[in-house]
Amino acid sequence: MSLTQIIGFRLVTAEPERLAVFYRAIGFEVGEANPIPRQEMAVLGLQGSGSRRAMALGPSRVDLDVFDRPGHAYPIGANASDLVFQHLALVTSDIEAAWHRACHAGATPISRTGPVQLPKSAGDVVAVKFRDPDGHPLEFLQFPLGAKAAWSGSGVMGVDHSAICVADVAASERFYVSHGLSEGERSLNHGPTQVALDGLDDVEVEVVPMNPSKQPLHVELLGYRHPTAAAGAGLSANDIAATRFVWRAERAALLRDPDGHLHQLTR
Repeated sequence: MSLTQIIGFRLVTAEPERLAVFYRAIGFEVGEANPIPRQEMAVLGLQGSGSRRAMALGPSRVDLDVFDRPGHAYPIGANASDLVFQHLALVTSDIEAAWHRACHAGATPISRTGPVQLPKSAGDVVAVKFRDPDGHPLEFLQFPLGAKAAWSGSGVMGVDHSAICVADVAASERFYVSHGLSEGERSLNHGPTQVALDGLDDVEVEVVPMNPSKQPLHVELLGYRHPTAAAGAGLSANDIAATRFVWRAERAALLRDPDGHLHQLTR
């Protein structure tokens, strides 16, 4: 089963109105709620019913799903190295302005000092990590001028990738390669700027991009050598932490990677 193109992401929420206000404030267009089809609920392994708000940020789509039989809240105390962690990286031309709006809208910081300039070995980007009001991790990225032609606009422009924490980088690489993705240029990120970005002490993390054949959206594997990742609990598709990749496919299915991150295949 090849995973060739990410077409969006789905976030689970218990308070869609509150999250709609937050995401609208940071630049998303938010649509009206519509029922999730019964057949899709069955694919997700869920009983009852659900509804969905489609959100757009430039070319990117992120849905907000709410279920009448809610799952667990985002785990209290989870940090940037835990296996449950999955963030969406949002590209902006003005990270200070984007960060100010997010804070005003109710973001909770992960990074210790706001936006930080990462070294060339980590992409030479300015970045900041934070959480939305439900606890979903997000990241703003500002690339060096002219570094990526796809992101040449202004404001908050779209989703560049989603990064996931993994327990065994080699095992995760094998999984994603077996499903048609290819490995990009890896890096080993550490030092004061990574400590500030992740809000953790003595960080050392291996970052491995995994690229589907149709880009630009891709997966980034985060293998923390230090601190050690907390074991991930098996997530149900209605848990707040159960963010889903959405892939264009010939049939509907739900796939889990070795650490339980969810991939929804859809026609």
